[in-house]
Amino acid sequence: MRALVVEHGEAGPVRFADVDEPVPSRGEALVEIRHIALNFGELNYVHQWPAGAVHGHDAAGVVVRAAPDGSGPPEGTRVAVGMSPHAWAERVAVSPASLGTVPEGVELADAAALGIAGVTALRVLRTRSLLARDVLVTGASGGVGHFAVQLAALAGARVTALVGSRDRAAGLRELGADRVLTDLTDLTETEHRFDLVLDTVGGPLMAQAWSALAEGGTLHAVGYSSGQDTTFPSGALFGFGEPRTIATYGDMTPTGGELTDLLGLLSAGRLSAPVGRRGGWQDVDDAVQALFARKVHGKIVLDVA
Repeated sequence: MRALVVEHGEAGPVRFADVDEPVPSRGEALVEIRHIALNFGELNYVHQWPAGAVHGHDAAGVVVRAAPDGSGPPEGTRVAVGMSPHAWAERVAVSPASLGTVPEGVELADAAALGIAGVTALRVLRTRSLLARDVLVTGASGGVGHFAVQLAALAGARVTALVGSRDRAAGLRELGADRVLTDLTDLTETEHRFDLVLDTVGGPLMAQAWSALAEGGTLHAVGYSSGQDTTFPSGALFGFGEPRTIATYGDMTPTGGELTDLLGLLSAGRLSAPVGRRGGWQDVDDAVQALFARKVHGKIVLDVA
């Protein structure tokens, strides 16, 4: 079967290859993949995976063989695959714990967009009550950012979205952002203090966001798309009052529960999937370049032909 595998050479970060058919264990379902979704991290830091391995974590498709042990969805069920390795192939063996059943009325392509981005946003925002709280989302035009803005607004937060340019601010107010900032100085000059920061950018911006954190607030570092180091000024990590915290993120536990919740919100019309680019997976090279060039608002979903 055909798959996208890790490529460490100049032709990378992925290439097409013929690979062996997956052999599910007793506790795995066989899923025929219809759509895959790209993530910046897994492509930009491709050296973290072995060359030749089937790549990717997010996809959606149809169960063509249920798990032999009787767990999980039956044959014919439409499913979303989230944070499951080796997902960018025509067929994949998946634990039911990493699957979410796609409700009627939800497009499979939208379901594929959830995965890492949607689950990350949901898990971070569930760490505290957000009702009438101030939340800052950096890199808000990306996949995680689009979901975080919507989910924080649904939870009753006052949401500030920070993006790199006016072009990337489009649509964020409609998703629930109360304010959209486009410059670092906007953040440092504002008198607002944030109870929770979801930072996908890292670098100098992370230090700026820390300076705007309220007493008792938490900054969740979920990405470092800037690729820059973060340097805190002398004394920045000292303060009186209720302690502020920095939390890292790397939760790779099974995602089935969160996928089910997100798919339910999609089905109810309370959440939208931020698909900013759609095409065939044969055009993956162009899609990757568009992702790296910051030309895509939201997620890239590719159809598996």
